[in-house]
Amino acid sequence: MSATDGLMRGMEVIDTEAPLSVPVGGATLGRIFNVLGEPVDNLGPVDTRTTSPIHRSAPAFIQLDTKLSIFETGIKVVDLLAPYRRGGKIGLFGGAGVGKTVLIMELINNIAKAHGGVSVFGGVGERTREGNDLYMEMKESGVINEQNIAESKVALVYGQMNEPPGARMRVGLTALTMAEYFRDVNEQDVLLFIDNIFRFVQAGSEVSALLGRMPSAVGYQPTLSTEMGTLQERITSTKEGSITSIQAVYVPADDLTDPAPATTFAHLDATTVLSRGLAAKGIYPAVDPLDSTSTMLQPRIVGEEHYETAQRVKQTLQRYKELQDIIAILGLDELSEEDRLTVARARKIERFLSQPFFVAEVFTGSPGKYVGLAETIRGFQLILSGELDGLPEQAFYLVVKEIILSTNSGQIGVLPNHAPIATAVDIGILRIRLNDQWLTMALMGGFARIGNNEITVLVNDAEKSSDIDPQEAQQTLEIAEANLKKAEGKRQIIEANLALRRARTRDTVFCHLLIPERFAGSCSLSRHDHKADRLWALPVLGTQTPAFYRGTLFDFDLVHIRIHSGPFPN
Repeated sequence: MSATDGLMRGMEVIDTEAPLSVPVGGATLGRIFNVLGEPVDNLGPVDTRTTSPIHRSAPAFIQLDTKLSIFETGIKVVDLLAPYRRGGKIGLFGGAGVGKTVLIMELINNIAKAHGGVSVFGGVGERTREGNDLYMEMKESGVINEQNIAESKVALVYGQMNEPPGARMRVGLTALTMAEYFRDVNEQDVLLFIDNIFRFVQAGSEVSALLGRMPSAVGYQPTLSTEMGTLQERITSTKEGSITSIQAVYVPADDLTDPAPATTFAHLDATTVLSRGLAAKGIYPAVDPLDSTSTMLQPRIVGEEHYETAQRVKQTLQRYKELQDIIAILGLDELSEEDRLTVARARKIERFLSQPFFVAEVFTGSPGKYVGLAETIRGFQLILSGELDGLPEQAFYLVVKEIILSTNSGQIGVLPNHAPIATAVDIGILRIRLNDQWLTMALMGGFARIGNNEITVLVNDAEKSSDIDPQEAQQTLEIAEANLKKAEGKRQIIEANLALRRARTRDTVFCHLLIPERFAGSCSLSRHDHKADRLWALPVLGTQTPAFYRGTLFDFDLVHIRIHSGPFPN
């Protein structure tokens, strides 16, 4: 279990008369251990009054929970397309820099918040630098609480690649033993991360060679299947709780038939594949929706609605993938109307699969979102049904946090959970806050209704700041000022004053566009004109999803904004 330097024949050996045992329970949270259960983080000793042996039998059949149930992660792409099984085993495939660590930390965070569970991370045979980076990132994101270690959500066990093969082979068992205590004694749902399961097999091969065993296929140990089964069969659901394992899988030379990954695949319930192409587009988490799979995605387990929605999403994305070569050569205009619609929806789906993470808030500045499964399904159904076809792709990226509206009694600010009101809208500016940027519109009077986290604004006319021609706005202002001077009679003066207010509002809105700190860049506002019809699309307040707008009334513009304080839609 440790270095053999200095050992020689004839040295005294002491039998402990006990199996290798490690500390378990709440004392392990926020700490780093080696394979022997010794803390290696220089934070002092650990309470060792409660220990457990690392070599144990798998739970008996009578103890197992045979009910198949989904383990909700709060991550849309995972829950919809490759759902995790409660007490199952998931393979995590991905190269360097595509977001494996961030995904792992988000899962650790979500399991603690949504399920009241904890996590155990087993670093098996990987680089010491990676283990240190993970530890520092966990402290930065709050997964490990430096001020109060007991409030941390994860325990870490490291057996890095500089350790002897015996330690690397058993570090996974040490991590599993700590997870089993949380499951069996504390009756919690536990996440067990193993990075990397291939190194466990590799260490077993080295130990086998040292013991003089005859090598098997491709030089692996003859006991490969037995060793893998001993570890994997202990990872399961019982009537007390569950251990759901996410295992990073390295595939040597990308050969899936290699005995090491092939033996691992036999135990996996789901695979989550991270795509470098999606990461290059800036879509995170970069989970490949077509390559990721799950045995749980069956109608009898997840239900007809979930299954049908997931299949339609995959079919749309698959068709888009098939059309990409044609688009690259001939262009989008050469596609049929049906294919163009499919491409538009697929691009919206790609962006809707993205999601801000809690643990990435310190890097992105965007608040994280936990999205329930029901809301995830509903969001994708809206895209697939065509209800959002009129919205641009960018609308699925922006986050609206606040709206400032001009009323007859002055300006009002609207945030999520605003009290229900109905009010007249004055000629003035509608300001929409997107994080630290502002989007402005000129409204020409009307009515607004606020309630149930939605705003419906019915206005005489509305113009986006970027649509206003500065020269035309200035000319209109000068004409309005001249007309006011020439106005005679009460009616003419009132009309001239209104025209002047409208002109000044348009001019002011354009000026907002010129102020850098209020410039929203390439905004997601779109308008569709059909004679008198005008359909405005604004992002949802408090989320990353566009609102839904229903038609028009007479010659008015209907601006409908949904405000969501909860997780949907993200």
